[in-house]
Amino acid sequence: PVAVYAGIISGAVGSGRRAWVTIREMVTLLVIAVGLTPAFKMKFWNLGGEGQILIGGAATAAVMIYLGPVLQDWLLFIIILIVSALSGMLWGLLPAFFKAHFNTNESLFTLMMNYAFFKAHFNTNESLFTLMMNYVAMQIVTFCIVLWENPKGSNHVGVINQRTKAGWFPSFTGQDYMIDVILVTAITVLVFAYLRYTKQGYELQVVGESVNTARYAGIDVKRVIVRTMMISSAICGIAGAIIVGGASHTISTATAGGRGFTAIIVAWMSQFNPFAMVLVSSFLTFMQEGSIQIASQYGLNENASDIITGILLFFMIGCEFFIRYRLEITTAVVSKAKEEK
Repeated sequence: PVAVYAGIISGAVGSGRRAWVTIREMVTLLVIAVGLTPAFKMKFWNLGGEGQILIGGAATAAVMIYLGPVLQDWLLFIIILIVSALSGMLWGLLPAFFKAHFNTNESLFTLMMNYAFFKAHFNTNESLFTLMMNYVAMQIVTFCIVLWENPKGSNHVGVINQRTKAGWFPSFTGQDYMIDVILVTAITVLVFAYLRYTKQGYELQVVGESVNTARYAGIDVKRVIVRTMMISSAICGIAGAIIVGGASHTISTATAGGRGFTAIIVAWMSQFNPFAMVLVSSFLTFMQEGSIQIASQYGLNENASDIITGILLFFMIGCEFFIRYRLEITTAVVSKAKEEK
């Protein structure tokens, strides 16, 4: 066990390079969790983070490919952030609109997504809508890969602007990922302030607690739903820009890498507190990167790290149940048991 734990620590922070990779993955997971938080606080179950990341990443790749050769780096960086946010925002607008105006019933869902005979009996069908949007986003990215594949016929885009590095996030203080850290820190602080201190943050929490109460208080529920979901998906779109422009410098259907779903766990376990998400995302990323190391070190297969992380999450979520609930034997139950005897 000592050697295994030492391997986990070494894999996560055993060298400067490994430490910065862990930091890079941590801030990426953090910004996605922070992005999902406004929608979750409103009880809008945005499970479409994967698709919003992919769309933001595809928009970033398009800007890098088409505008990289003609624009200066600082202007390209600003355009990437704006375009990725707008693309994610528009991708989140569709399920938000249908939830706000039609309560996202299953017939509209199947019509929009072209999936016949799919029916679910839940009031919060926006989760199904956003889930299916992930698959639509994957197909759009697949189309982009075919369009941009380099060399032709290779079925992958490759590293974009590898020679000129146009559109790559600039290094700061000598670190390639410092801009990622600064950007995610700013977003985390802004989202915390937005939820805690603004009128809009108050409105979305009221809508989440009770739609009827929100209407009685004069809050435009439809507008709040659409606005909040657009903010949520815009941040997830920026996460796509961070992955493509600040880390991988390419686009594929695996760009999101399951982070959109892992971020749901991060947000939930943090009780939707952006600052608590820093700790949770750091811990999960630390274990994930360390698990990759011990899988390699002990000759395990490539899925070992996911299994280890999955077991960890299983018990963490199980503990959450016992934190929220406790077993009590009431006086009435004891008295009834005595009478039966």
